[in-house]
Amino acid sequence: MTTWTDRTADRPVSLTAPSGIDRAAHHRLDEAWLAAAWSHPTTRVFVVSGGQALIDETPEGTTELVMTPTFEAPLTEAHRYFLGTDDDGVSYFALQKDSLPGRMDQQARPAGLREAGLLLSPRDAGLMVHAVALENWQRLHRFCSRCGERTVIAAAGHIRRCQACGAEHYPRTDPAVIMAVTDDEDRILLGRQVHWPEGRFSTLAGFVEPGESIEQSVRREVWEEAGVTVGAVEYVASQPWPFPSSLMLGFMASATSSEINVDGEEIEEARWFSREDLRAAFESGEVLPPYGISIAARLIELWYGKPLPKPGSVG
Repeated sequence: MTTWTDRTADRPVSLTAPSGIDRAAHHRLDEAWLAAAWSHPTTRVFVVSGGQALIDETPEGTTELVMTPTFEAPLTEAHRYFLGTDDDGVSYFALQKDSLPGRMDQQARPAGLREAGLLLSPRDAGLMVHAVALENWQRLHRFCSRCGERTVIAAAGHIRRCQACGAEHYPRTDPAVIMAVTDDEDRILLGRQVHWPEGRFSTLAGFVEPGESIEQSVRREVWEEAGVTVGAVEYVASQPWPFPSSLMLGFMASATSSEINVDGEEIEEARWFSREDLRAAFESGEVLPPYGISIAARLIELWYGKPLPKPGSVG
């Protein structure tokens, strides 16, 4: 399958840039090592709650996660997740709490990944996406799917173990496809979901079903949502999307038909756009671009050939 890696190297998809963190999975079951790492003075900890963490602006104008040494971290009995180590040997942990701690300086603020992912360094964004994904899974999978008994946390937050039947449960990741579909006139197909604000358009997307290849999923989703048939499918890039547990697999796809027939359930409206159509619609504000953190924006830019114009700009 053809890839577009060379065409995306200059502008990595949000949340996918190298973080410099080694997840060091071989330490997750080593309780002695984890205890020593937790007590080490260089270890850094941050709190995650409801998909949010505290971020702060530095004097240099950058944004970073609010992290503390372990002796300043709030107490927690079990929800302590080991995220990995960096090249300097610093270990990183996240603590899952019911609420974020207050800050004496009143400077830090809570933020979710949709905001923080665009502001943080690759290291901090990588740590936060890892922690948020674990927190989402932990909150939603407290009971054994085999026998129904409550499970306990193991492997530094990366396993839930049932003490009744012995089953082990691992963090869930749901594969989803997202695709920029183009026709023989090199127009792009964008749709608007029923719950989106008026004018918000983006690429089509959907979940991979059991027993289905990702190429089959691309073709099925485009047909179901817009009534358009797809032929060639080319992989572009992937993006972790823990809202709550997806991995977005991005594609460019070639349509073999152009008539649109939306399903009316997920997609309320879909349209073909030429580059000139999309530029004019963005600049006038008639069409709102997809959220910047999403891989959808990168897929559209690949087709468009440059960064998308902003409302009121000259493209």
